[in-house]
Amino acid sequence: MRSALAATAVLAAGLSTAALAQGKGIRLWNLTTATMTGFQLSPAGQNNWGPNQTLSDKDKELDHDERLKLSGVEPGRYDAKVSYAGDRQCIVRGLDIKADAVVSVADKDLQDCTK
Repeated sequence: MRSALAATAVLAAGLSTAALAQGKGIRLWNLTTATMTGFQLSPAGQNNWGPNQTLSDKDKELDHDERLKLSGVEPGRYDAKVSYAGDRQCIVRGLDIKADAVVSVADKDLQDCTK
């Protein structure tokens, strides 16, 4: 009986450690005053834009004050291309993205906007 309890405790500890190791992932928080229709990342200074992350949202957009889990993004320093309705695009330079953290974008971060 005692060995069965010990085995159960070890198994439970292993499961909780695995769950903690997965974490919440990297999340984007839209603090701009408009709804994002696109959010693409590139390693800082490279203009090599990845996929549109907003397409993984249920309505394919990221409203003001909404968060979105980013997929396929590793921690590092990035530039972001942010798109809005009406073909407006802006760049955010030098985002420092950390593991299991929230990266926010606000109006003050937007640069080089078109339209």
